[in-house]
Amino acid sequence: MGRRKIQDNAIQLNYMADNYLEKKMEDLRSGRLAGVKSNSSLRRGVWCVPFPCRRVFVTGGARGIGRAIVEEFSRIGCKVAFCDADEVSGAETAYSTGARFIHADVSDTDALKKSMDILFTAWRDIDIIINNVGVGDFKPFGETTAEDFQKVIDVNLKPVFVTAHALAAHRESLPYPNDFGGRIINIASTRHMQSEAGTVAYSASKGGVVSLTHSLMMDMSKYRITVNSISPGWIETGDYDLLRPEDHSQHPSGRVGRPADVARLCVFLSAVGNDFINGADIPVDGGMTRKMIYID
Repeated sequence: MGRRKIQDNAIQLNYMADNYLEKKMEDLRSGRLAGVKSNSSLRRGVWCVPFPCRRVFVTGGARGIGRAIVEEFSRIGCKVAFCDADEVSGAETAYSTGARFIHADVSDTDALKKSMDILFTAWRDIDIIINNVGVGDFKPFGETTAEDFQKVIDVNLKPVFVTAHALAAHRESLPYPNDFGGRIINIASTRHMQSEAGTVAYSASKGGVVSLTHSLMMDMSKYRITVNSISPGWIETGDYDLLRPEDHSQHPSGRVGRPADVARLCVFLSAVGNDFINGADIPVDGGMTRKMIYID
């Protein structure tokens, strides 16, 4: 093919491209392209939410609800780290999710601070903290000692203060603000508003989590960090298939909860633009705390 022929073909291709672009611009101006998605992979009925790669730290992420939270944030492409006292389950969760595992007991304040310092060094900052770790230690009130009570407070409540305090101190040390601001999400429980015998330490600790949540909201606002809590009801972390029909049917939603129900709400609260939800406690309980129950 001669040089003149190649030049003629190039001119023709450029002319066709120009005509194509002109036509598309005309379609756009006339509104004929309204509603057409630029991403061809999107399908009708698929809800796509932009979620940048956030730096996420979860306490108690080895099992149960904590593991589901680690899995969900890892799935959407975040950098995720978690701490847990269970070294075996922690290593397995890290292997299966790609998240970073830090072996630590959150009741040890120095160990918890060290966990966060490791991440501040590796990541330069933490965008999202989810205080999930919790213990029950349910026993009759007469058998509950002051030491038992304090242990539950040290695991369930104190770390919420420690992690927020460490994050605030770190933000003060930064030469520039975090553009995102941040999120702190505290996992409480519906037991802070519903009680049974033998749960004094647990109920008190989770009530403290809810109260501390709205207090921290005020103190963390200067860093544009929202602080909310989630109060799960019955979330089955064992074998879901062993539940009875009546276990499900008593819930207005028709089923017992799963760990993923809590994890999805954590992601929602952390999404871009959801910074107007602040200081709230959100029950995830299938409607049980709003159900009036009397013995027939």
